[in-house]
Amino acid sequence: MLEYFKTILSKVSFDKRLFEKELKKAIKTLVNDEIDQLKEWCYQKFGMQYQPILADCFS
Repeated sequence: MLEYFKTILSKVSFDKRLFEKELKKAIKTLVNDEIDQLKEWCYQKFGMQYQPILADCFS
């Protein structure tokens, strides 16, 4: 499931609202270990673009 959500987030990264919606869905679905991996991946890939959204969703 983690790889699935990475793919989805990459595909919707052009739209701020869609990105946030899918990120929240991923966090609800994944287990804690996967959430930690997703968080690290998101900050590496989208940290510059969506830092406020990432901080809000992962807080």
